[in-house]
Amino acid sequence: MTVWYNEDLAYIHDVGFRDYALKSAPGIVEILKQHQIRAGLIVDLGCGSGLSAAILHQAGYQVLGIDISEAMIAIAQTRVPTVEFRVASLFTAEIPPCAAIISIGECLSYAFDTNSDAALDSLFQRIYHALSPGGVFIFDVVVPGHTAPGEIVRNFTEGQDWIVLVEKQEDSTQQMLTRRIITLRQFEDLYRRTEEVHCLRLFNRSTLADALRQKGFQVNISDCYGEFSLPPARIAAIAYKPI
Repeated sequence: MTVWYNEDLAYIHDVGFRDYALKSAPGIVEILKQHQIRAGLIVDLGCGSGLSAAILHQAGYQVLGIDISEAMIAIAQTRVPTVEFRVASLFTAEIPPCAAIISIGECLSYAFDTNSDAALDSLFQRIYHALSPGGVFIFDVVVPGHTAPGEIVRNFTEGQDWIVLVEKQEDSTQQMLTRRIITLRQFEDLYRRTEEVHCLRLFNRSTLADALRQKGFQVNISDCYGEFSLPPARIAAIAYKPI
């Protein structure tokens, strides 16, 4: 069985790449309040290490966090002990009745498990039924533009006790982005090496909006969450279930 976001990658992502979640969450709270959602259950699909769940919890919401990574859930449960977290695929997890559903950090793009048109269609249908009238579904995905055609991009980032190297390439035919991720984490005088390959589905802005509208949502496609502008080649969807 493949382990996604293993212990070291989960740790590095939490300590070194937390800005996305921390900068997204205030804008998401603002969107919720704009839709008159000031309380109730928020389901966080792909909750990661619980950074956004913590902010939502502090804002007075009940939160259910779901993530495929056991290591991420372990960090999240330690961070916010009073929030419920579950290890599960966002494509198959049970979604209870709720006021809003969020999925931050391009989680719906990941092809960790079945990420087909049929799986996405089923997920959108289940989300629509789970939401209360007036509820919102807020998420972001990747779109083409991370690399030039045929180009392989390599970069690295380092922290006090870790290094992560990323190699990425787009396949325009398959509409997929592949990231090869190598981590080195220090333990005393030694470094432990791990490697994962993540494949992400590239979305089309208009096709995504049409798929949501077919389920009954009113949709706004954006490049930001409030004052936070998303990084290049990413879009956010705010899908509203009419009252």
